[in-house]
Amino acid sequence: MSKVDVLLGLQWGDEGKGKIVDVLTPEYDVIARFQGGPNAGHTIEFGGIKHVLHIIPSGIFHEHKMNVIGNGVLVEPNIFRQEVLSLAAKGVDATKNLYLSKKAHLILPSHRMLDAANEHAKGSAKIGSTLKGIGPAYTDKIARSGLRIGDILESDFRERYELLKFQHLQTAHTLKFDLDSFRIDNMTLDEYEKQWLASLETLKEFQLINSEYFINKCLDEGKKVLAEGAQGSMLDIDFGSYPFVTSSNTVTAGVCSGLGVAPSRIGRVMGIIKAYCTRVGAGPFPTELFDETGRRLCELGHEYGATTGRPRRCGWIDIPALRYACMLDGVTDFFVTKSDVMNDFDEIKMCTGYEINGKVTDELPFEFNAVEIKPQFVTYKGWKQDLAGITKYEDLPQNLRDYIVAIEKVTGVNVKAVSISPDRKDVLFK
Repeated sequence: MSKVDVLLGLQWGDEGKGKIVDVLTPEYDVIARFQGGPNAGHTIEFGGIKHVLHIIPSGIFHEHKMNVIGNGVLVEPNIFRQEVLSLAAKGVDATKNLYLSKKAHLILPSHRMLDAANEHAKGSAKIGSTLKGIGPAYTDKIARSGLRIGDILESDFRERYELLKFQHLQTAHTLKFDLDSFRIDNMTLDEYEKQWLASLETLKEFQLINSEYFINKCLDEGKKVLAEGAQGSMLDIDFGSYPFVTSSNTVTAGVCSGLGVAPSRIGRVMGIIKAYCTRVGAGPFPTELFDETGRRLCELGHEYGATTGRPRRCGWIDIPALRYACMLDGVTDFFVTKSDVMNDFDEIKMCTGYEINGKVTDELPFEFNAVEIKPQFVTYKGWKQDLAGITKYEDLPQNLRDYIVAIEKVTGVNVKAVSISPDRKDVLFK
């Protein structure tokens, strides 16, 4: 009986998951997204062209592989339509190999309005939302008032839509939100709504399925399934740096609820990590660098959000946070990305512990956002070598391989492969 392999980000997102999913797709029959929504930005680069996916699974470029948007994902129809059209312009017909769960919830235009209203109301305490409507849509899901993809086929859909929209407008009014000046993609709410409603027809062009049955049937037939996560483990709604987190379970447990598979059907758990750390938006980041080194990491790594375009905060790798993610996820393998960004650094640092109130610990504190954390660093020699053109792991600089071994030793997890450029061809397997 086949099991679901899982691929997750283990840091604060932006680890390069899309690229690794794309590289691994030939080994699988089904690629399935299990949580998150258009707040994700999975970048895949090949043939000199960069592709950014927000909702559609990263296996979509392999036309003979099935891709599934699971029940745990949020779908914003207008963004989805734009993504489908973008793929079509590049010769990819997503209708041929993409399936949508009827139980996946919809993000309404008024969800996006509420997202902006909530952030505005928080003032200086805002969390740095992507403003894609994720939080409000998941809120309605938990409150049992949300709309799902399957609902668009029902005769009373528009009536239910208008009722939910009315409730959202009432909430925005309570928050004293200026709706007259609110814009989505330079459109008023009413203008955007017209596009959104028209985009529902695009959803109907796809196979709308009961994805839990679909996935389990594939496993029963011996097909290989890869679950693709979005964001990172440190942004998990339960275990991340709350409240500066996303609104879904980004850890392995989210696969079970986001696809409808039993825990016993989880196989390998592959964790993606950058050779350093980045974070977008507000929230704690113990190893963040505010100096020239941090600026160099940002510029050399082209660290700008694929969804928001915001510059990412940069810092050294954080081992306490990484070990925490490994514990929660049951990680069996690492993929290390962006090692090439540090080609010119004389020294590479690794945070191995936190000093909090004069005591050193390797555990993440409950008051992660409120306490002062002094990271404890170990320094490694940089490799001072361009990695371009290297095709075998064994030919990587010794100092880089020493750094990889150090990560393996302090986490107890083996590194399966190292990425040395944005291109899909530059993933070197050990």
